[in-house]
Amino acid sequence: VTSHFFQRENYTVQYVLIVQNVFDLLSIHVFILKNHFPTEAQSVLTVSPSWLSAGASVTLNCSVKDQSAGWRFYWYKTVPDPSDNSYSYELLPGSSSGTEQDSYIVHGQTHTAGYVCRAGRGDPVYYTHYSEPQFIWTGDFQSSASLTVSPDRAQHFTYHTVSLGCGGNSTEWRVKRLSPEDRNLSDCTTWGTMTGSTCKLKMTCLCDAVYWCESGSGEFSNAVNITIQSMILSYLLFFLFKMF
Repeated sequence: VTSHFFQRENYTVQYVLIVQNVFDLLSIHVFILKNHFPTEAQSVLTVSPSWLSAGASVTLNCSVKDQSAGWRFYWYKTVPDPSDNSYSYELLPGSSSGTEQDSYIVHGQTHTAGYVCRAGRGDPVYYTHYSEPQFIWTGDFQSSASLTVSPDRAQHFTYHTVSLGCGGNSTEWRVKRLSPEDRNLSDCTTWGTMTGSTCKLKMTCLCDAVYWCESGSGEFSNAVNITIQSMILSYLLFFLFKMF
């Protein structure tokens, strides 16, 4: 008796071959056991709040686009790996076997962090894809990793150069950016120049975003929300103010 899986038309099918007589290939029977788990099921994670004070609780909610019942939910924190610009995932306490509840509370959150979820059901367990990472930010400086901005202000102007410096006990860093509007997550190598622990970028667009550092030892820094204002518009407003 052998058990196999194959995929067809976006479905996973498990089947069992029972050979009654190894010398008689015509006596093979095929039993279709499962064909109701779509291979493209996607988990979606939401977090609340996105910005928090150190020590506050964070609520994670996981949903599956396939709204049928029977899912168990698995919760993970992200661990940065700057060497290949990716994340590894570590299960959160109490979720190794999944939870029936589609929400999970992280108590006493003290620093910037990332989370993902996925869902599973059946025997053997079929898992959805991991959700996209969602991040919890805090502006509080951490002893293990920190982000400093130069010039040190929250609002900057187009065509000005800004330096984002990472500090802490690591020799490997990356600076991440997430735009709240389009949820596009990227790193300094795509929109700036990373030299050692410092990212330099020229603000060429009116693109407000949140920035933070990630270390080679898997730590997150404090986060900074930077808004961009048009330099030309600022000059026009300045001269209009002078005229009147």
